[in-house]
Amino acid sequence: MYLLRAFKYFVAMCVLCVAIMALMLLSGTSALSLDETIYVMLHTDRYLTLLIAIIVLAALYPRFGFVSRKVEGDLERHRQQLVNAFKSAGFSLSEESDGKLTFRADTLLHRTMLLFEDRIEVSQYGQWIVLEGIRRGVARVGYRLDSYIQTAERNE
Repeated sequence: MYLLRAFKYFVAMCVLCVAIMALMLLSGTSALSLDETIYVMLHTDRYLTLLIAIIVLAALYPRFGFVSRKVEGDLERHRQQLVNAFKSAGFSLSEESDGKLTFRADTLLHRTMLLFEDRIEVSQYGQWIVLEGIRRGVARVGYRLDSYIQTAERNE
C-alpha cells in the first residue's frame, strides 16, 4: 500500500510539473522554447535535481500524508454529528461493519483530487472517536466533528 501511494504521488507531482511547464510555454513566460526546455531537461543537472526532489517527496508523503486523529465522543451517541461533519466536508458513509464506519468522497472530482485515497475509517477507542485516513480529509472532518459534538453537548 505504501509503495502504491508513493507511486501515485510521484505521478501526480510529475503531472503538476509538466502542467506548470506547459502553462509557462503557452503563456510566453518561459525563457526557453519547447526544444530548449527538453534539451535542458535531458542535459543539465537542474532537472535531475527536480526529479530527485520529486522522488524524495513522493517517497515521504505517505508517511506524513496519512494520519489518525481522536475526537472526544461516542460513535453511537454522536452518530448524527459524525454523519453531518462528513457530509459538510464532502464525504458520505460507504460501509459499516463491526463498529467501524468507512466514509468516501461524494464526487469523482473530489476523489480524483485526493488521488482516490479518499477512504476515512472511523472507530471507537475508549472515550474517543478515531478518524484514520488522508490528512486533508481527517483534519477537515475532525475539526467539524469536534465543533458539532461540543454544540450538541451545550444544547442538551
